[in-house]
Amino acid sequence: MSEVITEFRNENTKNIDLLSTIDMVKKINEEDKLVALAIEDELPNIAEAVDTIAKQFLHGGRLYYYGAGTSGRIGVLDASECPPTFGVPSDMVIGIIAGGDGALRNAVEGAEDNFELGMRDAECLREKDVCVVISASGNPKYLLGVLKKADEIGCKTIALTCNHNAAILEEAGLGICVEIGPEVIAGSSRMKAGSVQKMVLNMLSTGAMIKIGKTYENFMIDLMPNNEKLKDRAIRIVAEIAGVTLSEAFEKLLECNWEVKTAIIMIKCDLSKEEAKEALRKNCGVLRRTLNSFEVFNN
Repeated sequence: MSEVITEFRNENTKNIDLLSTIDMVKKINEEDKLVALAIEDELPNIAEAVDTIAKQFLHGGRLYYYGAGTSGRIGVLDASECPPTFGVPSDMVIGIIAGGDGALRNAVEGAEDNFELGMRDAECLREKDVCVVISASGNPKYLLGVLKKADEIGCKTIALTCNHNAAILEEAGLGICVEIGPEVIAGSSRMKAGSVQKMVLNMLSTGAMIKIGKTYENFMIDLMPNNEKLKDRAIRIVAEIAGVTLSEAFEKLLECNWEVKTAIIMIKCDLSKEEAKEALRKNCGVLRRTLNSFEVFNN
């Protein structure tokens, strides 16, 4: 197996244990600054991945993240944030970690080396899904098993790694490789490599949700207002987009059971709740498309 750069010793931090606390955290911060710049080189591949995911979403597909250890935890984190942020079903974006949910809190020895386990965990995939495998080194046998099964099923595959020699890059349909050099602590890929993975997954899920109409401008119009903070956010979103007072927005949200898009259509197009919901249904739930249809109609 070829050497993995995240396992190398970082010459910039070799004496980090001798530094003052402030100088120590400065060193870590200096290394973290490199992450966004490294990602910039992979933006074309990331954009292609976003378009692939969005296209499969529109055909009823799901997005699966697979990873071991830190990579698996980051995938589960991104997946778990999609329902409350974008109002999507919990089975639309799914994170799977090698070794099962118990591995979220405790290391499961050997799970990342288990090719057959990867094959089994990927049996839930369908042809119209997208499978994203995540690994700093890009060499876990578990992920190679996932990709093998995904290939048999015929679903789209994307590899995210920090190693240009990664085996998963050879097996996946699309590769995203962000090399950020040796870690602050040799081999501790939860650091810069983990930051890379979090930032790229943010782009993949958020970008795909934007493409399928889950936002209006930069508002999260499909959020689920199930606590006071989110209810306050929903009120401000409706007031801003519809051009009304906060109290008017609040009243309309109460009338339509806190459905942000429905409230906006009711106000902007002067419709009843039922009429607004039907208008959204005819426009596949996309707010901008619905508003545009009424602007054309009214002209």
